[in-house]
Parts: sequence; structure tokens; C-alpha cells
Amino acid sequence: MNMDQLKRGAAARALEEVRDGMQLGLGTGSTAKHFVELLGERVRAGLKVIGVPTSEATRLDAVRCGVPLTTLDEIDQLDITIDGADEIDPALNLIKGGGGALLREKIVAAASDRMIVIADDSKWVATLGRFPLPVEVIPFGLGATLRAIEKAFAQCGVSGQMAVRNGKDGHVFVTDGGHWIVDAQLGRIEDPAHLATALSAIPGVVEHGLFIGLASSAVLAGGEGIRVIERRKPKGD
Repeated sequence: MNMDQLKRGAAARALEEVRDGMQLGLGTGSTAKHFVELLGERVRAGLKVIGVPTSEATRLDAVRCGVPLTTLDEIDQLDITIDGADEIDPALNLIKGGGGALLREKIVAAASDRMIVIADDSKWVATLGRFPLPVEVIPFGLGATLRAIEKAFAQCGVSGQMAVRNGKDGHVFVTDGGHWIVDAQLGRIEDPAHLATALSAIPGVVEHGLFIGLASSAVLAGGEGIRVIERRKPKGD
């Protein structure tokens, strides 16, 4: 199977969790696009669901596929969000934001009872950080924000090159929310929860691509088939 077929296989497995009447968060990216297309087939066959897209690209895909949409202004809770990831560690912490939709993705995931991550098994890593960490920032005061990010990195025992992301046209990439993204090449993030807290405290940082404790399960497709990993709950839960 090629990579695209693996992604579609993961999306098809996640679709098995969807029931009639559910309110769904619809992720962004190549794997999530497969999910939206497969969901559209089910909707045309009679499945009744409604979705909240995490990006303008996903909204357009959902409209094209006939998936009914709403917003988090109209409903206050989602049953499941199905989304991809750039990296997944054994605790189901994630790096997301390679497609630039991390802010909306995190808002939607946080408003969901469950988040199912769908990916090919190349996204499974022992330690987060090989994929550049996206940090969504406000353009105003960028120099001060970058210095604060660098200080947070040092406090958390990581370091690496940072660069403002450019789009395919060579100009600065602008998110759906009108912000910029700084990509940080960190290599290894030994304590992602600590780093997430430190980055969230910086005024110029709108959001970051560390998704800590949000994913409830991951569906990984590989050459030997599909495996589902459930997040282990801490003792006492």
C-alpha cells in the first residue's frame, strides 16, 4: 500500500466510530481530507451528522462532499473530533500545525468529548520534536516574542533554529486567523507538557502545536495493517 492508501485506511477505521446524530470536529490535512470524503459518502447514503471544520480548506472539502456544517457558536459540545497529526508519542501527545490550522484544530479538539487521531505509522515517534514545532504568533512585536520563545526553550532544556514560515508563493504564510507561524527545529522535546505551559504564557504566542492530553485514541495504518492505541488514564481517574 502507498502512503495515500494507508491514510485512507486510517480514516476508514475512524469512521467506524461515527454514529447517527453525532456532532463532529473535522480536522485539517491530507489524512483528515480522506475522512471528510469518506464521511460524505456515508452522508449521501443516509447518515445524519453535522460537522465543525477546523480550517477554510476543510470547510470547502466538506461542502464539496455534502457534509452539513455548523459552528461552535451554534453548538457547545462535539462528540468526536477526527484529525491528523504530524507526530504522535506513546502518551498520545501530538505535534500538529504542519498545515497551519493548529489554533482552530485545538479549539475544536478541546470542545470535543473525544479526539481520534488518524495517521500513517510514520507519524509514531518515541519522543516528539523531529517534526518542526509550529508556534502561531501575532506579527506585532515579533522580535520580542521570538526572544521570549527562545528563553522558554532554554528553561525547558531545548534549543534549535526558528524561522517564520513562508507560503508556497514565497511570502509569509498567514493563518486563517490572520497570524504568522514560527517553526522551531528542536530535535527532541523531553517534557512536552512543560514546554506547552511555557509557550502558552508568552503574550505574543497565540497558540502552539503541542497537543497535550487531548487525543483519546490514535488510529495508525501501516504495512501490517491498522492498530488502535488508547490513551492510558492516570491512576485515580
